Amino acid sequence: MSAVLVKGQNGPLSVHDLVISVQVSAPADLSALLVTTAGTVRSDADFVFFNQPSGPGVTLRPGAPGQPAVLAVSLDAIPADIEQLRAVITLDDANASFGRLPAPVAQVSDVAGNVLYEYRIEDLSTESIVIALELYRRQGGWKARAVGQGYAGGFAALVTDHGVQVNEAPQSPAHSPAPPPPPAPQQFTSPPQQFAPAPEQFAPAPSGYPTPAPTGDYAPTGGYPPPTPGQGYPQPTEPYPPVRGYPPPPQYVPTGGYPPPAPTEQYQPTGGYPPQMGTGYPPPGQSYPPPPTYQQSGGGYPPPARDDRDLPVGHAVSLVKGQRINLRKEGGSALGYVKMGLGWDPVKRGGIFGNKSVDVDLDASVVLFADHSPVDVVYYGSLNSKDGAIRHQGDNLTGEGEGDDEEIMVDLSRIPAHVTTLLFIVTSYKGHTFEQIANAYCRLVDSATNAELARFTLAGGMSFTGMTMAKVYRPAPGADWKLEAIGEGFQAKHPGEAVPQLARFL
Repeated sequence: MSAVLVKGQNGPLSVHDLVISVQVSAPADLSALLVTTAGTVRSDADFVFFNQPSGPGVTLRPGAPGQPAVLAVSLDAIPADIEQLRAVITLDDANASFGRLPAPVAQVSDVAGNVLYEYRIEDLSTESIVIALELYRRQGGWKARAVGQGYAGGFAALVTDHGVQVNEAPQSPAHSPAPPPPPAPQQFTSPPQQFAPAPEQFAPAPSGYPTPAPTGDYAPTGGYPPPTPGQGYPQPTEPYPPVRGYPPPPQYVPTGGYPPPAPTEQYQPTGGYPPQMGTGYPPPGQSYPPPPTYQQSGGGYPPPARDDRDLPVGHAVSLVKGQRINLRKEGGSALGYVKMGLGWDPVKRGGIFGNKSVDVDLDASVVLFADHSPVDVVYYGSLNSKDGAIRHQGDNLTGEGEGDDEEIMVDLSRIPAHVTTLLFIVTSYKGHTFEQIANAYCRLVDSATNAELARFTLAGGMSFTGMTMAKVYRPAPGADWKLEAIGEGFQAKHPGEAVPQLARFL
């Protein structure tokens, strides 16, 4: 039977092979400091934590599911000049505190699992770090003492106060990383074979009228006519219409230069900017050839038109945000049985403790819609659709490891006729945002051959807890299915919170 300790109380240890474990109701880490009579470590090797799991006589081992690792201690192997072993609990969330949680419990057990001492650490308030208990030498033997000392100075201060040398300001292994700078605008890299570089003459001007080139030849860059004298061209009657969200330029006022070309079947102005006059373009009044395709570079160029082409044979398509593709192979029939694989990696922590990743639990789900009405959800709590056409392969709690983290099998031929859209989403069960997630992707696989057909990869962190990755839909009853890459965020921790926010993706 175990003995219950209160703060400051101690008891003798009759066995020398022990296990120190803790029970905490929030994500936390357990670490150990081996200190001399001076209260400091001899070297950094006397600090045992996730990034250095072994020390003299002490080893970190996996704990119970959902609980921190445990400290396996061999008292006989602890060097003679080590006076104390201090067990430290550190909460993962820098904004959390023990005062908001049920009191953590520390236990000292033998290797058979028999609890020798138990200590409920009470009276904590704003601390996120606590020295739970210590094992110490006394008159040739060892004892356990309930400490319960909260530490307000932060993890870096704790370890440096105990003599650990830190060459850079460390991030606590039990603290979330410092808030990152605002995420850069999302940019998606398209495959080089699909998009050619955009001509410079189509780059939008910042404002006003651009200055003439050094050669004296005016090259328009923002849709405005050159301020050079000339005659003989009629005045346009309308400004250029905006395309793809670009605002129209001010009303065109002729200054004697050439007017923009009139739209024809062969050439449609994009973005409201006229092409540069010069070599390669026919004189005004004739049909203009279409400009080269644009490079999807995030630098202000409009995205390429959606061609909804068929899946090529022999290689996978790398999709960009908003791109659509038919779920039909070139020269072949429509696909029937496919797999949607979704993957991600937790962001690694930086600094001296940089080898531990944030414990991120993402969940992939698919929501079935009949027009704009949700009719079914397949997720970790309900692995099969009502009609049996969709099967979730199970939950992944960490995102660690290679390959797909979660997979959803879809038999498109068995989807009921009234279902028009399948939305594939990912939600963060613990509320981590995609700023703490790297390499998130979804990929479509032909289940018959296990060949990857298409892939969409997110780039850059976003402050959302949910993400709509892609949708599979049919534009009309009996039509072939299409796949569209989406990559848009929302705030939800599970599918139930997500469903009311998904109508905008339909």
